[in-house]
Amino acid sequence: MNNPMADIKTLTEGGAALIAVSGEVDASSSIDLDQAIAGSVAGGNKKIIVDLTNLAYISSAGLGVFMSYVEEFKEKNIRMVIFGLNNRVAHTFGLLGLADLLEISATKEEAMNRIHGA
Repeated sequence: MNNPMADIKTLTEGGAALIAVSGEVDASSSIDLDQAIAGSVAGGNKKIIVDLTNLAYISSAGLGVFMSYVEEFKEKNIRMVIFGLNNRVAHTFGLLGLADLLEISATKEEAMNRIHGA
């Protein structure tokens, strides 16, 4: 079922899976976010970039999705870089200490450079 609150698209760009999230990620749409990340991992992607440029709001459930992958990604040597956080979203990430656990870049170019080790 599609949630009108969030729009999540997955594509491949520059040798990485790009997950673009727009709108609002709440408890119900966090399932879609989880499926997008899980699908990228299942597809064998070792490099995942998450575009939050058009994300207006993320709930604790949405943040929990990112947290749920931290250990798995370390074990499987998968790299995920998140970029484009607005002030509100960045503040939420910061409050929960996610900025210390996740790789966060300001721009897509910076995220691409980081994911490819430049």
